[in-house]
Amino acid sequence: MKYTGKDTRLVSNMNVLLVDGYNIIGAWEELKQLKEKDIGQARDRLVELMAEYQAFSGDRVIIVFDAYYVKGTMSKIKSFKVEVIYTKEKETADERIERLVKKYKNIETQVYVATSDYAEQRTIFGQGALRISSRELLIEVRNVERRIKENIEIQKKEHSIQSKIVLDQKILDKFEKWRRGDM
Repeated sequence: MKYTGKDTRLVSNMNVLLVDGYNIIGAWEELKQLKEKDIGQARDRLVELMAEYQAFSGDRVIIVFDAYYVKGTMSKIKSFKVEVIYTKEKETADERIERLVKKYKNIETQVYVATSDYAEQRTIFGQGALRISSRELLIEVRNVERRIKENIEIQKKEHSIQSKIVLDQKILDKFEKWRRGDM
């Protein structure tokens, strides 16, 4: 937390998670299997998983894909609230990630890079970013999924408790007769 000096509110530091898209797809079993059938499905599934993660964590998430599988010009898409970047044709995801680290890393922003590429890890460490291996990111995504399910169950229980109307036995008996058609 950091005091802004402008008012009495505290502002928390922002986290940016840069995801090496094809590196993660190649490392997660579910995505590897999808890639064998259709690379587009694997990309879409990664974006869905990261959107869920982003919504729960509040971190800014940017997924970078090499132009290797998607020929053409560079593009930037916002899917859900996750930013998806396709590099220029002769630009690697690693090069783009390195530029993004330089762009976003500052005193108020911690940048994390999700990759298991050793050379990339060494480069981003030198720029002050922290790395998350593909395995660590998968564990974090699964933890978020579990916590979301737990929150949904809690909400269901709270909602069912709040929506019950207390009725006396006479009225309950009458409703039961109506249900059976005994009126």
